Amino acid sequence: MARLQQILSVLCVCVSVCMMDRFGQVQSPLYPKPYPTNVQQQWDLEVPHGYQLQITFNYLDIEPSFNCYYDSLTVLHSKKILGKFCGQNSTDSHHPGNKPILSPSNRLQLVFVTDESNADTHQHLGFSAFYQAVDIDECSFPDSDNSDSRCAQICLNTLGSYLCACYHGYQLRADQHSCVLDCSGGVFTEPEGVLSSPGYPNAAPLGVTCLYSISVQPGFQISLNFSDSFHIEQIDAQGPSCLFHWLQLSVPGEAPIKLCGDQSPGIIHTGSHTVDLEFHTDGHGQSGGFNLRYTTQRVECKIEGGIQNGRITPNFPKYFFRDYIQVRCDTGYKLMMGEMEIKSYRSMCQENGRWHLPLPECRIIDCGEPRNLLNGGYNFLSGSNNEYQSVVQYNCHEPFYSFGGKNKVNLTCAADRKWRGLENEIFPYCAPVCGRPSVVIGSTGRVLGGSRAEKHSFPWQVFLKVGGRGGAIVIGEKWLLTAAHNLEKVKDSKEEVEAYVGSNNVNDYFGDKKDEFLSKPLPIESLHVHPGYKSPSYDNDIALIKLTSPITFKDNIMPVCLPEQDANLETFGWVSGFGLTESYDTASYLRYIRLPVVDQTTCHSSIKAVKKEKNIDVSALTDNMFCAGLQEGGKDTCQGDSGSGFVMKNKDVFYAAGIVSWGIDCGIPGRYGMYTRIARYTNWIQEIMEKN
Repeated sequence: MARLQQILSVLCVCVSVCMMDRFGQVQSPLYPKPYPTNVQQQWDLEVPHGYQLQITFNYLDIEPSFNCYYDSLTVLHSKKILGKFCGQNSTDSHHPGNKPILSPSNRLQLVFVTDESNADTHQHLGFSAFYQAVDIDECSFPDSDNSDSRCAQICLNTLGSYLCACYHGYQLRADQHSCVLDCSGGVFTEPEGVLSSPGYPNAAPLGVTCLYSISVQPGFQISLNFSDSFHIEQIDAQGPSCLFHWLQLSVPGEAPIKLCGDQSPGIIHTGSHTVDLEFHTDGHGQSGGFNLRYTTQRVECKIEGGIQNGRITPNFPKYFFRDYIQVRCDTGYKLMMGEMEIKSYRSMCQENGRWHLPLPECRIIDCGEPRNLLNGGYNFLSGSNNEYQSVVQYNCHEPFYSFGGKNKVNLTCAADRKWRGLENEIFPYCAPVCGRPSVVIGSTGRVLGGSRAEKHSFPWQVFLKVGGRGGAIVIGEKWLLTAAHNLEKVKDSKEEVEAYVGSNNVNDYFGDKKDEFLSKPLPIESLHVHPGYKSPSYDNDIALIKLTSPITFKDNIMPVCLPEQDANLETFGWVSGFGLTESYDTASYLRYIRLPVVDQTTCHSSIKAVKKEKNIDVSALTDNMFCAGLQEGGKDTCQGDSGSGFVMKNKDVFYAAGIVSWGIDCGIPGRYGMYTRIARYTNWIQEIMEKN
């Protein structure tokens, strides 16, 4: 003891006060170097109120001795020693190891003492410790007055402190510890919950008026499910009466309901998203109280009438608040909202039990008026008003137009609002019928020296006026075929070319006075002379005239068919024209004649004889020409017939075999008319028509 007093008399005493940080570090002097001798140092550690202080040694190397007699580190709390440590490792009896030391409060004191010498040859390094604030669970400790609990009813631990709370139906007093009965009840906003009288299942207190309000989100309806243990005092003096004790239910828009007695009300559906409850007891009697569980259900939206020709998805037996529905129409029907068509429909069930959009209608679609068919028409086979699945039948104006192998074409109003039915989806086209005049062409008659052609017998005949008279034939809605030499003088000047169709009487085109027009000529767009035509030769004597507007075909106007490329000639054919008569007068009426085709050898001989007889130079006969006529003469084409057609017949269809081209004199025995052979130019004709 004397030695300890001597040591203390020479110790260097140092006191360190640590600020109220939530954590920190404490080390021996000179650490991590060996600590000095004759040291007495004190650390007063403190963390904020509401916390406990915890210290952990991460290193401790202090000269070991029995009961740490020479050098030591002492841990104290309020002068009470929590531990006295020395040694070098945790196996030493006085070494703290890594186990934390927890202070009973927010304070702790460390005292480090060394003597004047260190007899051990080893130089001891001292210690290093880490301290920190640790939250206190105040609710698990009794209050300072040794009562059972810090709070009368509910204790809530918080960081560094605690709070007191009360059960439902009670209110925290001003002392913040005790509770008093409170019947304000509060507002219940959860979709379901439990509600009971104060003190339940114990008897309800007397002289209270407790107010409860259940208010959930609009769109939900509250149901009250009372438990079987229901008892509220009832007076039966003059029948059941809830005079002094009651539970009153109030729903907006309805009369309040008072409940009492010992019979549970069971389940009450309020039909509202809010309900107020008032529980009242006077100062006398006894009520066991009540307990209920409330639940909520979504408001139902009804669908009145349903949807005709459509369907509602999803298909549920009932629909409730926030449910969505869609309406899809059956194939061939469209969504209509009033008189407006809509692409889609989606509606939500609202909180008031109504859909936010009224239900639409599914009305049958229509494809609009069927497209008009040029040179044809249509009629309805089924349906009406151009509605879905209506069927129209197109037909051409026969016998002048046809579909080309089909007599009629049917189209159906499809779901995409288009008239459909054709495999290739191409709208039908009424193609002109060629080579089938309504009047049969006879086997007699003549151009030179014959009678007139019957009305409508040569409907392809064109009266051509290019300075003088000429002819042409109709081969398409906008195309005429003639001899190239007819256009030789006008070249590309289409204004000097006049073409008339539709009558076998020239007087229908002109009046008694010259150039007094009774009918307007066809408007001409362009002239196309064969590029191989070179005057004075008649080789390639062929030309096309394109019209500005298409011709409408009927009894008096019809195109003649074209032959296949390089097709063979028949043995005879018919030729018509407005040329000179046998008296060499201009014809007022169309004339025609049936002529045989003459072989090329005979034609060559005839031309050779003319050259020798008249000593003149005439055009040569080429493979692009053929000749026709009678050996005895008298029947022939003549001046003014140039460009008219020489037609042949194949299976009751007339086709253009030749074009009146040239000849020497008219109707002379042994001399024949020369014709451009159209079959040599079929490809050229098609090419010009396609390009233009």
